[in-house]
Amino acid sequence: MTQGASPSDLRSVRFRREREGGWSRLEALLIRAEKSGLTSLSFEEAQDLTATYRQTVNSLSVAREISLDQALLAYLENLTARAYLVIYAPQASIRHLFGKLIIYGIPQAFRRSIPAILISMGFMLLGGLIGYTLVMGDGSWYYTFVPGSLAGGRDPSSTRAALEATIYGTDDALLDSLGSFAAQLFSHNTAVAILMFSFGVFWAVPTIALMVYNGTVIGAFFAIFAKHGLGWDVFAWLSIHGVTELSAICIAAAGGLLLGQAVLLPGQLTRSDALRHQGRDATKLLILAAIMLVAAALIEGFLRQLVQSPGLRLTIGWGIGACWLAWLMLSGRGRRA
Repeated sequence: MTQGASPSDLRSVRFRREREGGWSRLEALLIRAEKSGLTSLSFEEAQDLTATYRQTVNSLSVAREISLDQALLAYLENLTARAYLVIYAPQASIRHLFGKLIIYGIPQAFRRSIPAILISMGFMLLGGLIGYTLVMGDGSWYYTFVPGSLAGGRDPSSTRAALEATIYGTDDALLDSLGSFAAQLFSHNTAVAILMFSFGVFWAVPTIALMVYNGTVIGAFFAIFAKHGLGWDVFAWLSIHGVTELSAICIAAAGGLLLGQAVLLPGQLTRSDALRHQGRDATKLLILAAIMLVAAALIEGFLRQLVQSPGLRLTIGWGIGACWLAWLMLSGRGRRA
């Protein structure tokens, strides 16, 4: 016996010497698999990986039983954990995971959340009716609902010609002005969507209030055109991008309502567990809303003023809406979430 060495130290040295060849082989295979994936290993190497993993697990079990030194135990625990992840963890690329989210995750979450989406749409419609009715009766209400930055020079004092130029104008200066307005509107709607989602945890009350307010803005805006007999024209003008954009806002709000439901009505779960459960679908709805808002911005930037026919504007806007609905209602069926 070496002078000064305890029996446990000698036991650890002997234990390591007898088995470290397998551990080193496992570690070398793990480094390759972690760097280049399991497909970089040959069939024989893959077999060796699983065999040395089982041997290392047995070594860890024995090491714990005979109370070997902590450094060795830590090394074996780390090695087996890495091997477990390489062998058993899903070997999926980011592209594959994104594909699953698009094909299965988002559509299935949308279908499960249809009641919340319909409720959010109902609150926006209610706000729209309030804004439209009040402004049609008294134009001064317009300034209460519509911020100056979103008015874009359109208010109850605007003439029919000025409003018509907004819808059908092709003047370069006007288009530049509309481009700036479109950017402001996109920024506004994105901020509103995020707020509606985030504030859902406060019992959903702020989300509902924002939905109603956003509806009043749209209703008031629509009313000033309707007063000049341009209701159908502005409806078509808004439809080309608004079907996608307003749907996105309602979907983000529905995510907020799901969070609010988890806080208000957790059922038999704790509130934190209910939030975690509802948060999965709510997060997918927020991702969907973000995708739709980006698409709406592209539609608005390229098509709204290039397409002048009201009928074609309606066809494009509602046709794109039908495509969204077809994807969300039909994709991912036949596979359980």
